[in-house]
Amino acid sequence: MSAVEALVELSEEDRMPDGNPDKRERFHRLQSQLTDRWQSIDAFDRQPRQILVVPSLSLDQAELKKVKGVHHYEERLLFALIRLRNPETRLIYVTSQPLHPSIVDYYLELLPGIPSSHARDRLDLFSTYDSSLRPLTQKILDRPRLIRRIKDKLHSEQAYMTCYNSTEYERELSLKLDLPLLAVDPDLLYWGTKGGSRQIFTECGIPLPDGSELTHSVTTLAKDTAKLWERHPELKRIVIKLNEGFSGEGNALFDLADLASVAPGQATHKERAAAIEAAWPSLGFQCDSESWISFAQKIEELGAIAEAFIEGEEKYSPSVQGRVTPKGEVEILSTHDQVLGGPDGQIFLGCTFPADDAYRMVLQEMGRKVGENLAAKGALERYSVDFIAVHQPENQEQPWDIQAIEINLRKGGTTHPFMALKLLTNGTYDSSDGKFYTKNGQAKYYRASDNLQKDAYKGLLPNDLMDIIMGEQLHFSSIDGEGVVFHLMGCLSEHGKLGLTCIGNSPKTAEEIYEGVVSAIDRATQEG
Repeated sequence: MSAVEALVELSEEDRMPDGNPDKRERFHRLQSQLTDRWQSIDAFDRQPRQILVVPSLSLDQAELKKVKGVHHYEERLLFALIRLRNPETRLIYVTSQPLHPSIVDYYLELLPGIPSSHARDRLDLFSTYDSSLRPLTQKILDRPRLIRRIKDKLHSEQAYMTCYNSTEYERELSLKLDLPLLAVDPDLLYWGTKGGSRQIFTECGIPLPDGSELTHSVTTLAKDTAKLWERHPELKRIVIKLNEGFSGEGNALFDLADLASVAPGQATHKERAAAIEAAWPSLGFQCDSESWISFAQKIEELGAIAEAFIEGEEKYSPSVQGRVTPKGEVEILSTHDQVLGGPDGQIFLGCTFPADDAYRMVLQEMGRKVGENLAAKGALERYSVDFIAVHQPENQEQPWDIQAIEINLRKGGTTHPFMALKLLTNGTYDSSDGKFYTKNGQAKYYRASDNLQKDAYKGLLPNDLMDIIMGEQLHFSSIDGEGVVFHLMGCLSEHGKLGLTCIGNSPKTAEEIYEGVVSAIDRATQEG
């Protein structure tokens, strides 16, 4: 469900139109309290504090249906249990369906320096017992008794709420609980759309691929695509992007090879646009369940843009993650090289940390510019910026062509593995070189995936995975500071899907650990 649809779904009483300044002012007043309530995760916090975690994927539900096991993605915020290292912190974690006890125990055992029983006593788990395809926050709002039980746990003036992404639903829950929301104001969500991202890149002077304005009309989109092709006759492919997508699933690739007869110089603009519109059903969708009929409907609902597809023999998809703190400070948190897959390499599968030495510091600088722009607009909390980096060895002065693709105003696929690294090592990110170091100065690297998926894994329960971890010795070694940590364990039984972060003291070691873990699970499942 999109942010716009979320507003429609809310009742008249709960909506916050421009004509209701009282609710808006109250929400802003609550958020202003975060300057005193929020502490950096690097700080040892001795204050009594309650943190409500609502890992709701409040995004377009039709788009989320493309992601196998997406209802288990609520587990991806379990890294928030790292806050239980602070002895006076209580965590309230809400999910659509109850978490398997083995999954919770697994994370608590990873906490360094804290007895798991002590941490467990300060963890409250709530569930809506609702597996329907609706955002978790909407399910919570539909259950006033559950809201009261959650509110009973929030008795401190140091409490606040955090989420996966922020919409009208999260803002409304914040108001009902009288609790500050550590997330971007939903009024600013435009800046995390494809159209809004392009505007910010232009304001920051950051290179970006040529593209069109946002439109909700397939006919106008065809005309805009024709204009884009006319500006760049050398284009081989064009990407059609839904304004709100998830993990690249909202992208479709338009191959221009079959339209040579209407290429620039061969036909009029009107003929070219008509041919493009007639060819829309041949779009290369990134999800096998997508069709032109459903995609066209999403264009009308969400809007879409056309963007030049960047070609290149040596091409990477790096990203930078940052945060605007409640005090308005911009912090760069990490950089990654994303591992992409799918039919045309558009779908996020995983990542490696940190991004390549050749362009890591350039990414940081561009990411900081975006963060400062977002902060000036009033944005808060995490953001990420995705790029395309193409090697151009013939250019000695600028060997890498780096162009910004989009901004995400939410926690994403790179958030969980980086926070898992912090949970396990208690180290810090050094922005001077873009690396992560433990307290004894050891640099750390990882290879992570959200999509280790095989049919042979189907039917494995979380308990079965724990047996495999024990039998194959797939532990994270606190002595060596190397090993693996798993997530998305709830996806295993139905979808044969698992997430993992493999941490090593070198990129090569992290990759070897990853390959070794996959081999060990394969071996265990083959043996039955």
